[in-house]
Amino acid sequence: MLIIGIAGGTGSGKTTVVEQIVAELPKDEVCVISQDSYYKDTSHLTYEERIKINFDHPNSIDFALLVSHLEELRKGHSFEQPVYSFVEHNRTGETITTYPKKVVIVEGILILTHPEIREMFDIKVYVHADSDERLIRRLKRDISERGRDLEEVLNRYQTTLKPMHQQFIEPTKEFADIIIPTNRYNTVAVNLIRSIIHQKLA
Repeated sequence: MLIIGIAGGTGSGKTTVVEQIVAELPKDEVCVISQDSYYKDTSHLTYEERIKINFDHPNSIDFALLVSHLEELRKGHSFEQPVYSFVEHNRTGETITTYPKKVVIVEGILILTHPEIREMFDIKVYVHADSDERLIRRLKRDISERGRDLEEVLNRYQTTLKPMHQQFIEPTKEFADIIIPTNRYNTVAVNLIRSIIHQKLA
């Protein structure tokens, strides 16, 4: 089993890179685990309390659960991956059964901040994009997909996203084996990762 960690700031293009890698692999040989599924359960809080949570801080992630799930995959066992709602800022109570595959991709902004999880990755990738590009992508996504308004997104960007990126996310570049700039379609870098995957699986 090959476990790949793909990190980078919000709106950096992680999902696009994941899709490019997955597109070249047989569907029955790869699974993708999103850090977003592992935001801590906030059922004990009111909606008003939930929206005040700093979701860009490592403390918002249930890393212990993610570690245990990756360990289950390594043992050849399946697990129940939580389903998270960005509209409700909480887990839905539903789960997705996730099975062990030859290639496991874990993606998320904070996955390289946790030492134990970093140690589990065979390949660590950091996807880089400049701050203006990331903000534009974040605006488009949060307004169209998550029901946010412009003022809310900009306020969250200024008060939490930007400072958390500078404090926690940007520094994890130093742990990456490969850094991919995504201000353009980066075919060379993605092909390099694909080659490494095929080489390790051979």
